[in-house]
Amino acid sequence: MSKEKPSIPKGTRDFGPAIVVKRNYIFGVIKRTFEKFGYLPLETPAMEQLSVLTGKYGEEGDQLIFKILNSGDFLSKTSAEDIAKGSKHVTRKISEKALRYDLTVPFARFVVMNRNEITFPFKRYQIQPVWRADRPQKGRYREFYQCDADVVGTNSLLCEAEIVQMIDEVLSTLGLKDFTIKINHRGVLAGIAEAIGEKGREADICVAIDKLDKIGAEGVRKELLERGISAEAVSKLEPLYDLAGSNEEKLEQLQALLGETAEGQRGLKDLREVWTYLAQLGSYALTTENPSGQPRLMLDVTLARGLSYYTGCIFEVKVNNVSMGSISGGGRYDNLTGMFGMPGVSGVGFSFGVDRIYDVLEELELFPNSSQVGTRVLIVQFDKESELYALPVLQKLRDAGIAAELYPEAAKLKKQLGYADQKNIPFALLIGSEEMASGKLKLRDMQAGEQRELTIDEIITQLTLSPA
Repeated sequence: MSKEKPSIPKGTRDFGPAIVVKRNYIFGVIKRTFEKFGYLPLETPAMEQLSVLTGKYGEEGDQLIFKILNSGDFLSKTSAEDIAKGSKHVTRKISEKALRYDLTVPFARFVVMNRNEITFPFKRYQIQPVWRADRPQKGRYREFYQCDADVVGTNSLLCEAEIVQMIDEVLSTLGLKDFTIKINHRGVLAGIAEAIGEKGREADICVAIDKLDKIGAEGVRKELLERGISAEAVSKLEPLYDLAGSNEEKLEQLQALLGETAEGQRGLKDLREVWTYLAQLGSYALTTENPSGQPRLMLDVTLARGLSYYTGCIFEVKVNNVSMGSISGGGRYDNLTGMFGMPGVSGVGFSFGVDRIYDVLEELELFPNSSQVGTRVLIVQFDKESELYALPVLQKLRDAGIAAELYPEAAKLKKQLGYADQKNIPFALLIGSEEMASGKLKLRDMQAGEQRELTIDEIITQLTLSPA
C-alpha cells in the first residue's frame, strides 16, 4: 500500500500556535470593544440550506458557493434526463446544503427566524470562517474569517457614530496611529450625479474620480468622457476635484454643488448629524490628526463601495503607512431581511479584515510580547525525585494564574532549556537536589540569561507583578 503525501486543499491554511496566539490577540481586542458598545455574540452553522444562499450574491457569487453532496447515494434521485439538463439542474437534485459564503445572509436568516424572540434594535457581532470556491491567489483564500458587527431595527444615526468610535478604538488599541476612516453617503453620490445631469451614473463617475491622484484632472476628464459622461457634465464635476479644508468646510462646499437635489441634501443632513453625535461623544476620531496632519475621520466624496447594497452612510478604513487595501468597511442598508419576506428592517454594519490587520501589525512590528507567549514558566527537572517535588510547585504556579508547564522527562539541561527557547518561554525554574534541600529555586530569565534563587512564593510575587 503506497503512502499518500499529506496535503490540504488549495486556498486553505494551517495556523500554527504562534500565529493563532496573535490572531486571538486581534480577536480579543475586537470582541472587548464590540461588547463595550452593547453588541452581543452570535454564531450560525457552517452549513446553510442551499436555497437560503442562492440568489443572494448574484450569478457570479452563486458559482462560488461550496455545495455539499447529500448523504448516502446522492445520485439515486437523478436520471439521465436530469444529467442532460446540465450541472445547475443536477446540483439541485444532489445537494440541499452548502457552506456559508458570508455572515450577512445567515444573519438575515437568523433575524427572520427569531424575530419574535429578538429585542430590537438588535446588536450582534459574529466572528466565524466563511468559504468561497474562488481561485486561490495571494491574499485570496477559499476559507477565511469574517468579523462583522451590525445593528438592525433602527434608523438612528447614533449607530453610525458609534461604528466610527469602535473602529477608532480597535485600531488605536492595536497600536495603529496612522489610519484614516473614510466616510461618505449614498445620497451624496446620487446627488452629485443628478446635479451634473447624469442621474444614476454615480458608479462610473466615482471610479474615474478615485484615480485623480494617479492620472490627474485631465486623465479623469478623458476617462469620464470614455465612460459616456457628457462634456457638459464633466465640466460641472470639476469643482469636486478641489474640495479642500476641514470636513465641515467640505460639507459647505458640497452644499453649494449639490443644489436642491433631494438625495444629495439627505446625504449632507445625515453626515452632519453623525458629526454632531461624535462631537457630543467627544470622539477621538473627530479630534485626532494623523502624522500627516490629515484628520483621522475624513469625508471622501469618491468613496463608493457597495452602491447596489448600501443606502446611507458608507465607510472604509485604510492604514496610511503600509501598502495595503482597506482593512474595514461597511454602511447603512434599508432592507436586510427583505430577501426572506420580512421587508423594511433598516440596519447598519461593518466588517474588519482580520487577515489584513494581522499583516499590518506584523509589518509594523506592533504585536506585543504578551501576544506571542503561551507558557511563562518551564520547570526543569533532573530526576524522579525532582519531578515529584516539582508537581506541587507546578500546581501552585497555575493556581496563581501563571501559565506553567513541567518538562515531562529528566532530559539533559541543554535540551530542556532549548525547548523553552523554541517556545519563547520567558522563564525557566530549575529544581535540583540543592534547591529541594534549601527551598530556594533557581528562576532563570531566558532572555537576559540571569538567574536568582527565590522561594516559590517570591517567584509568584515577581511573576505576578512583572509584565507578561
